Amino acid sequence: MTGHDDLSIPLIDRMPAVRGRLAADRPMAQQAWLRVGGPAEVFFQPADAEDLAAFLVALPTEIPVTPVGRCSNLIIRDGGLPGVVVRLGAAFGRIEVLEGHRLRVGAAAADASVATKAAAEGIGRLGFLRTIPGSIGGAVRMNAGCYGTYTADVVESVTMVTRAGEILTLDPAACGFAYRDTALPAGIVVSATLRGAPAEPAALEAEMAGFLAKRAASQPTDELSCGSTFRNPAGFSSTGREDDTHELKAWKLIDDAGCRGLTLGGARMSEKHSNFLTNTGNATAQDLETLGEAVRQRVKAQSGHDLVWEIQRIGVTLAPT
Repeated sequence: MTGHDDLSIPLIDRMPAVRGRLAADRPMAQQAWLRVGGPAEVFFQPADAEDLAAFLVALPTEIPVTPVGRCSNLIIRDGGLPGVVVRLGAAFGRIEVLEGHRLRVGAAAADASVATKAAAEGIGRLGFLRTIPGSIGGAVRMNAGCYGTYTADVVESVTMVTRAGEILTLDPAACGFAYRDTALPAGIVVSATLRGAPAEPAALEAEMAGFLAKRAASQPTDELSCGSTFRNPAGFSSTGREDDTHELKAWKLIDDAGCRGLTLGGARMSEKHSNFLTNTGNATAQDLETLGEAVRQRVKAQSGHDLVWEIQRIGVTLAPT
């Protein structure tokens, strides 16, 4: 599956010694939010950051490494993922309350769990995470945000392990936060320190309930999707923040191109929110990606705008049969 020197020896048998767990040909569809995707050639869950660092140091540089979290913003292609897939487990899911209305959060902690813990501790400004269906590592890497707040607004520091096995702690400036992006070095986020503000727990609970109600009213929360499929094509400030008052929205361009409810195989653009690409139950990754590209082409033909994928697509595309 990979182009390593000695293909006669399975990749799993050439892995460095670890304290965590290694597995070969791990099915990824069961990990993925969209329930699609081929296997990981090697799947690694490190015991801790030091185990991860030692593994990456010893791993030959030509072997690709793909970090994944809850796979809530990914289409994993049907041919699977070559090389090593790293997924952080429970050891990276801790949430620690610090002085000064701060939290130290493992990268595997669910965004919703972080928001809920913060609210219980009277720590405000983190409630936006309640409706983001991923984990903190992904939220940091992609500067996730909603309802006017971005991850960049609350990050005090980020700790990561680079591909070379170096453990770094970075301040926000070094992270290079931008709209749905960062300039982090190649590697894996293992934790972040988040700074909130004092607030009443009851008020924070009410705020989160409002966010959840707003999401349920406008988004297909009962369908398999990764949230917004395409970025809004314009209306960003010089700091990379989205201008919510800007009239040009991806969903409107998709509607104008006649793509609301458009289907291909088991993939569909949601009737409830046309910028949500959904798996109706039997979609392949190819169905989903092909439908997304068809929507892009129709929008380009109708309006001249090039929609940019917000969902990441990774892995190997299977050859047609």
